[in-house]
Amino acid sequence: MKFFIIGEREIVLAFKLTGVDGVIAETRAEVLDAFHRVTGKGGPSNLPSGEIPRVLILTEHAASQIEDEEIAWQKTGNFPLIVEVPGLDGHLKGKKSLSDAIKEAVGVEV
Repeated sequence: MKFFIIGEREIVLAFKLTGVDGVIAETRAEVLDAFHRVTGKGGPSNLPSGEIPRVLILTEHAASQIEDEEIAWQKTGNFPLIVEVPGLDGHLKGKKSLSDAIKEAVGVEV
């Protein structure tokens, strides 16, 4: 399964150590440009393999800058699936963890 990450420098570099390609993006414009290229909406893909990944990992900071675009993409049901991970400082205030979301949705603690 192909993964790709967009986010802050330290997180992207850590994922690259495990073999996951990514783009360092700090500003809204950088995040949005990377998001559009990965999803194929922003012209030709600049991914190393040229294929759209199956899972797009966004840091919470990056995701918070493109919330509307992320929600619109998720509603299409197309790949890549989007997963948010916390940054170096932990979860952003008001963000639920994945286990909290699962517990809320199905009533089972993971």
